[in-house]
Amino acid sequence: MIRLFSQKPITKLAIDPPKPASDRAGLAIVLIVRDEERHIAEWARFHHRAGVAHVIAYDNGSTDATIGMLEGALPPDGLTVLPWNQKLRDARTGREIHNQVLAYAHAIRNFGPRYRWMACIDADEFLVPKAADSLPKALAGLEKCHNISLPWHNFGRNGHDVPPQGGVLANYTRRAADPMSGARGVTNFKVIVDPARVTGIKVHQMETDHQRVTWNDRGQMFNISARASAAFYAADAIQLNHYYTRSEQELAAKIARGSNQSVDAARHAARVRRNVANIEAAEVEDHTATDFLARIAAG
Repeated sequence: MIRLFSQKPITKLAIDPPKPASDRAGLAIVLIVRDEERHIAEWARFHHRAGVAHVIAYDNGSTDATIGMLEGALPPDGLTVLPWNQKLRDARTGREIHNQVLAYAHAIRNFGPRYRWMACIDADEFLVPKAADSLPKALAGLEKCHNISLPWHNFGRNGHDVPPQGGVLANYTRRAADPMSGARGVTNFKVIVDPARVTGIKVHQMETDHQRVTWNDRGQMFNISARASAAFYAADAIQLNHYYTRSEQELAAKIARGSNQSVDAARHAARVRRNVANIEAAEVEDHTATDFLARIAAG
């Protein structure tokens, strides 16, 4: 019985929330990253222009120029890099402790006191203000929402066999038509939280004040288990663009890299291919990200 149980990774951690600093302010992004040199500068510049105060990057063993590209795209006081190349296991059961969850817990406890908001996202995810000219302004009416869940808006290959010139945002403008298509297996969320209230951490959900509740970006509160319902969906203030894959070449490389957990390679490859097929089964045009950049350039 113990051996069967030990195969399951530890994907949730409980923490004591950090004490907030009296002058805390702004939004910080927590990023765990590995070998993303092709696109990471675009990601960093976008979020800097969107008003992110600081990026806390956990380097999961990059062997390319990812960290140098981050350093070149962000001001020195806008970036902290920590080495985070590890696989840790519980000594008694042998269960792997999810490295991404460990990074999020470390960031919230150690950097959380400085910031009013923290978002834990990946290098293929962009937080896009829908109407405001910055993310802090988009969050200005949501101060009473301690834990805001943003649904993925999933983008696929957009017909590209090889990486196109001009970056991600300009070249990938078709996404899955229904962000809440749970039956397709590709609905998920990332959260923006008040770090001083976080008591439980997973990759795609967090608990605040020991409560299993979350808010959408309209300020409506739901039980976490109800996030996948159509009633929860909102992307009025901030849209989370998830570039699940880019070109076919990059998709093949993503599959070859394997999962960030110890899972069977064939099962991982089949799951990724199935998700891409589901994303691309029904698509709509979405220029939210490029519209934001044009809006702030004009302003």
